[in-house]
Amino acid sequence: MRSAARLGAVLLVMGCAGAAGAAETPLTAEAINQAQFGAGPAEGGTEPDKSATDKPASDKAEAGRETAKEKASAEKRPDPLTIRTQVLLDRAGFSPGAIDGRDGDNLRGALAAFAKAKGQAFAGRLDAPLWQALSGTSPDPAVTQYTLTEKDVDGPYAEEIPPKMEEQADLKALSYGSPAEMLAERFHMSRGLLTALNPDAALTKAGTVITVAAVPALETGRIPAKELPETPKVSRIEVDRDALQVRAYAEDGALVHTYPASIGSEEKPAPSGILKVEGVAFDPTYTYNPKYEFKGVETKRKFTIKPGPNNPVGVVWIDLSGNDGYGIHGTPEPEKVGKTESHGCVRLTNWDARDLAKHVERGAKVDFGK
Repeated sequence: MRSAARLGAVLLVMGCAGAAGAAETPLTAEAINQAQFGAGPAEGGTEPDKSATDKPASDKAEAGRETAKEKASAEKRPDPLTIRTQVLLDRAGFSPGAIDGRDGDNLRGALAAFAKAKGQAFAGRLDAPLWQALSGTSPDPAVTQYTLTEKDVDGPYAEEIPPKMEEQADLKALSYGSPAEMLAERFHMSRGLLTALNPDAALTKAGTVITVAAVPALETGRIPAKELPETPKVSRIEVDRDALQVRAYAEDGALVHTYPASIGSEEKPAPSGILKVEGVAFDPTYTYNPKYEFKGVETKRKFTIKPGPNNPVGVVWIDLSGNDGYGIHGTPEPEKVGKTESHGCVRLTNWDARDLAKHVERGAKVDFGK
């Protein structure tokens, strides 16, 4: 069961801006950067449709269907204030996962963690005091412009990533499939938001200027061991299976970062108790052992999948103690983190996994609870 904070019935934004606000506010950089938490009906949704009060029952039913359609349509559109909220949380170290401009469990989990860190109550939605604290963490714009380079366009990119792991082992690299996939992940965004912000952009042409989330871009490549860990150093990690969240703490007990996570499954549950960080591997290969008996994998032999962001463990592997092959790692599907199960390990977005890997100390305790 997820925690009450993540299952709150009150939605954030149709909570932040309301269904009507999402429909009326254009999705522009200016609208996002100037978005503010407001007062009145927009905080919790739209006002009742008073025009339907005296209509016949049949007309009221039709009006209800139209309203439902309008709300469904509005909920499909990214909301400017939600985007700004997610960017601010990301910068503050309370990751909402893939920035998509929509309400969801990952966003509410990040807000709950931020509220707790600030000593504030959290009622399942953004409110004025919480917004004041969050907006005060950074004065910088939430979205910015980025110009595509020749390297961005040239890749190399994979023509196709086979769905079966056995077939992935035949590839020379598990690269991104397109500039769109790479750019969305570099700037911690969903593919849908990247498209919504840049509907007519030529993402295969160098010199194209696009709008992206103004967050620390996902880096690539390996980091020499002598340069790690970076400050602030993480000496303890807490894995919360109920909240589907990973919390990283410094030696003095200060909360450093929180990340949404996929944590095990009924078929392959995550471990219990306390493990330790044995080491970190950037751009790792992935070796499948038949003893894992993953559903959908038919071969009875070991095989190895080459590195790349679409590798089954993404761009980082944080190795944990024990002989069961558990680790904390990235993923080729960042938008599914916190929403789907894992094969027993702890799965983060690639950017969150790399962030944690840069700061965690060898020997850090990883508490999975009971």
